[in-house]
Amino acid sequence: MGQIMSFAGRVVRGVPRRLRRAAFELAGKPLPIPNWPPSPQAGPVASPAPAAATSPSPPSPTPEPHLHPDLGTAAIQLHGWFRADRGELYPQVPVGPDDVVADIGCGDGGAGLFCAGQGARVILSDLDGERLEQARARVAAAAPGRVEALHGNGEALPIGDGTATVTICMEVIEHVDHPPALCAELFRITRPGGLLLIACPDPRSEAVQKTVAAPIYFEKPNHIRIVQHDELQGWVRGAGFEILRCDTYGFYEAVKWSMFWSVAVDLGQPHPVYEAWEETWRRLLDTKDGEKVQRALDAAFPKSQVVVAHRP
Repeated sequence: MGQIMSFAGRVVRGVPRRLRRAAFELAGKPLPIPNWPPSPQAGPVASPAPAAATSPSPPSPTPEPHLHPDLGTAAIQLHGWFRADRGELYPQVPVGPDDVVADIGCGDGGAGLFCAGQGARVILSDLDGERLEQARARVAAAAPGRVEALHGNGEALPIGDGTATVTICMEVIEHVDHPPALCAELFRITRPGGLLLIACPDPRSEAVQKTVAAPIYFEKPNHIRIVQHDELQGWVRGAGFEILRCDTYGFYEAVKWSMFWSVAVDLGQPHPVYEAWEETWRRLLDTKDGEKVQRALDAAFPKSQVVVAHRP
């Protein structure tokens, strides 16, 4: 009861491999693309150029040099995630050498890896011990001496009161039995004056998944609830936090994930449908108003909702 399920979830016997990956490994966290999130040690790289047009066209804008070459990663970087050039994990969530970051339900450790790359000390916690060790090793390889891994339950985290200056809980709350209890623990471990970054699937994209996904997607240990915006904000406020920002993002991924159930090929693998969608999206971003269009679509049909809050 009330346990934090890892981003990877649990493997259920008898479920085909491709459905296991979608229903467990892809259960909400914005990490369906290989090499996600961008490794801080990799350095800035530009997005690949679009394919040549069949007819003359104006030159494309020069890509921003900080963007990751993977299209899905670059799309959310444009929204503000993982911006080493700004020293921000997310807008209004700066991370630096003076910070202690607790990543609750850390999954493969992508967020912790970014924060360690910014010089922060990182505490990873997850219910899945094997996944937790893999995440610890991943972060430790890039940032030796700056990561600690603590096997934990969301309703009784093995972290001291007021430890974290930044607490992260991404794509976890839709899995737990008692969201207010989880939020109370997040408040407890966050230092007064510290920040909370919490994210979960947006109800609009989840409504589409409800129609197209396999039933296991909405069964334990996967998503056991569709979280409405006012619910998430209410749980955060009820724990004692003051909300600074509410946001949505992830149109590109919301559409691609919806395709998965029909295509039945892992999202990290090539398929003509995925490739056509990627090329369409790349060409859109290369237009003069591409980023403006992305922001509008992120608001209209987002993959996830985000709350940034402050502990008084």
